[in-house]
Amino acid sequence: MTTPVQLVWFKRDLRVADHPALAEAAARGPVLPLYIVEPELWAEPDMAGRHWAFIAESLAELRGELAALGQPLIVRMGDAVAVLEAFRRAPGIAALWSHQETGNGWTFARDRRIGAWARQHGLPWHEPVQGGVVRRLATRDGWAKRFDAFMAEPVRKAPTLPPLTVIDPGPIPTAGDLGLAPDPCPERQEGGRAAGTALLESFLTDRARPYQRAMSAPGPGATHCSRLSPHLAWGTVSIREVVQATWRRQRVIKESGERGFAGALRSFNGRLHWRDHFMQKLEDAPRIEWKEMHPKMAALDRQSDAARLDAFAAGETGLPFVDACMRSLRATGWMNFRMRAMLQAVASYHLWLPWRESGLILARLFTDYEPGIHWSQVQMQSGTTGINTIRIYNPVKQGWDQDPDGSFTRRWVPELAAVPDKDLHEPWRWEGTGGLRYPPPIVDHLAAARAAKEKVYALRRGKAFREASDRIQARHGSRRSGIASTGRKSRDTRQMSLDLPS
Repeated sequence: MTTPVQLVWFKRDLRVADHPALAEAAARGPVLPLYIVEPELWAEPDMAGRHWAFIAESLAELRGELAALGQPLIVRMGDAVAVLEAFRRAPGIAALWSHQETGNGWTFARDRRIGAWARQHGLPWHEPVQGGVVRRLATRDGWAKRFDAFMAEPVRKAPTLPPLTVIDPGPIPTAGDLGLAPDPCPERQEGGRAAGTALLESFLTDRARPYQRAMSAPGPGATHCSRLSPHLAWGTVSIREVVQATWRRQRVIKESGERGFAGALRSFNGRLHWRDHFMQKLEDAPRIEWKEMHPKMAALDRQSDAARLDAFAAGETGLPFVDACMRSLRATGWMNFRMRAMLQAVASYHLWLPWRESGLILARLFTDYEPGIHWSQVQMQSGTTGINTIRIYNPVKQGWDQDPDGSFTRRWVPELAAVPDKDLHEPWRWEGTGGLRYPPPIVDHLAAARAAKEKVYALRRGKAFREASDRIQARHGSRRSGIASTGRKSRDTRQMSLDLPS
């Protein structure tokens, strides 16, 4: 090869359809599509084998799709700067293309290094957007309108790619190649665009019908939630494709008079907005991956406790519904959003664990780990944002409310098979509890909740706290959430975090 190429660096955008970076690069010259496997990233504490398994499946499918367009995907493993420098030297890079990424702190630092490298060599680096997150956002005013305007733009078609002189495509590494620990997830969702588009179709035409009432419970939610979250997180489908498909389905329903879907799709469309709303928080303040959003909340005396953290991670807390959710998550890589919120809240309030420690465990277990959503939500459910209503879930009540027949809990906590239905979510009340191969609760959940509430609200008093909360709300708060500024009663204190796609 003698002609410099338009190098398209795939990151969290593993598709060819509605891929603005690919489409714009192809309009300017021959394209070299590249995915860089970065061992240092996979050594980070928030990354796990289930993430890579999903990505590897998606890369294999993406390679085939790109080959059908004319040029297969090139995969290289190593430091991104070193890999890109090798291509700059031969065959040469006319321009670098990749979508803007709101990733973890490691990817943020890596992108800064790439930017410095590109400037050093006078190399243009184009980073078109692929969603509603806005880089260097000055104010949240008008954000929702900008989101809607972007989603209404035409979906970009996959371009034809002229084949390049033979370049070794390179192998797709295994988890072992990356040094990842074994991460069994027997019911993990399949990666790749075909699986994502099939989920979208089945959700919009069938599974969404009971969405509004089913999404709060882990059992029904597994069927009737969209299950698109890992495909959105790793980019096998674009959020714009999902939004526009939802709009089209809404028009069909309205015109045909079909019953049972209107409310479900209206709710789902709102959750697509909230997905990017929460990602915007991390884009605007990368530090919230490590530091409390409200500085006063750093004074909470949450303590590391290896025994409690291990029990939480293993689903061995002695709180049946919590343990059932955790074990289900370990086996499937997915959990409905309300139960995700409960798990984080139990870890932060009842077990009084540092939010970053429990947040890392959940990050590794979620196949759909999206740093922008995850760390914003971990802080929200841990009470450290200073602008959201404190919500301390009663894990026993949640069990009765979300698993009233006990089928979900019995499936994932088989040690409780002998416990009568009336005692399932509180087995310590049963006279036969001493014979169970199941641990007693590691905390008194009612007493722990009271103690946590007292400590959290003690820090939320005073003018200085409210003034800091107002600044955070002005920077990060939704203009639709109704969260009040100092001295004004909130019109709406609902947990808007529940409005996320899953």
